[in-house]
Amino acid sequence: MRVAAWGERAGQWARRGVRSVLSGMAVAGLAVTNLLLFVVAVVALALTPVPFLGLALVPWTMTLVRMRCDLERRCASRAGVLVSRPYHPAPERAVAGGWQRFRWTVTDPATWRDLAWLVPGAIVGLALGLIALAIPLYGLLGLTLTPLWIWLGTGWYGYGALWSVANFEEGLLCLPQGLVILVGGLWLAPWLRRVDAMFAKLFLAPTKAAELRLRVVQLSVSRADTVDAQAAELRRIERDLHDGVQARLVSLGMMIGLADALIDRNPAGAHQLLAEARESSGAALVELRHLVRGIHPPVLAERGLGGAVRALAISLPLPITVEIDLPGRPDTPVESAAYFAVAETLANMIRHSRAHSGSVALRHADGVLSMVVTDDGAGGADSAAGTGLRGIERRLAAFDGTMALSSPPGGPTVVTMELPCALSSPRTMPSSVTD
Repeated sequence: MRVAAWGERAGQWARRGVRSVLSGMAVAGLAVTNLLLFVVAVVALALTPVPFLGLALVPWTMTLVRMRCDLERRCASRAGVLVSRPYHPAPERAVAGGWQRFRWTVTDPATWRDLAWLVPGAIVGLALGLIALAIPLYGLLGLTLTPLWIWLGTGWYGYGALWSVANFEEGLLCLPQGLVILVGGLWLAPWLRRVDAMFAKLFLAPTKAAELRLRVVQLSVSRADTVDAQAAELRRIERDLHDGVQARLVSLGMMIGLADALIDRNPAGAHQLLAEARESSGAALVELRHLVRGIHPPVLAERGLGGAVRALAISLPLPITVEIDLPGRPDTPVESAAYFAVAETLANMIRHSRAHSGSVALRHADGVLSMVVTDDGAGGADSAAGTGLRGIERRLAAFDGTMALSSPPGGPTVVTMELPCALSSPRTMPSSVTD
């Protein structure tokens, strides 16, 4: 088992190194476009005094620059360095070629920071990308082509037989050297990518003032989403009460009234109506319990988030592995949001993933509640393609939470949700169960 685990870790490390090498090669290629964009931007700014031409050319050019910088931010995020977009929101009536759009572009400090990054970003990206590519490539050549070249070259130029012992030993000496260089290059490549990403963050990340502005915008959006979600939840509760429980209670009242009218003339019919009324009251009670669970499940209040998720996993038609590492309980609103986020994710898994099994992992570390839901289904989930995942994002955003989705075609699908919170009331040790 240890050998297999070590082999799996080595494979993951090698894949990470190869991805970093390929990413460095791509960044080095994109660095060339920085210089071209810089020249185009300088020309566009020089033509600003020209009537109409400057108003149209500068925003168009800066849009291309922002697209390039957004691509660099995504590359930095893949390297483990998060770089947020720092731009001012566009005016509502900013039409292409208009003064408002021109003013919105040139008065945004992030525009000039983008321009300031183009040339040094090209130099650093090209240099680090070539280094990340050159070292493992040199080691790979040492493992393959160099021994072959020594054997063939020595034999052809008359230093002995083609497969002589001396040539064979000389070729073997290149193998460990090439292996060391290849391993070192794969180890160094992720660090080079991270250095490049951190350098880009110096220019492309929002400043303190921009972060405060973005935070205000984010809070405004999350507040609006929370209000909309609460209104939708109230409408759902009202609809369920009106169409379900209320209709059953009306029917129950009618049955009891008919039974009262028949009790003297037709006792058998009255007893039958009372039996039907008893069944209807039981169905109404079940619907009320389901409605209460949809508002705030009693098991969540009684057993906490871990116990509620375990109970939810047991009720599902698929085997769900549950791992809990929660030394306490979060506040009630956060606990409720976390539970319903996990419940909605599992519901989406049951409906759409065609999975055979799944897992839920709940952990709390460094002030963050982490919830990871995984399934072995067909994959291909997209948060922009439906309302289910978007609803989960809105629910978490109300508490400054985030959701990350990884669902390549063919699976597996991994949904990672995080909620910043503090825990209280330590209760149990970490546990694991398979349902």
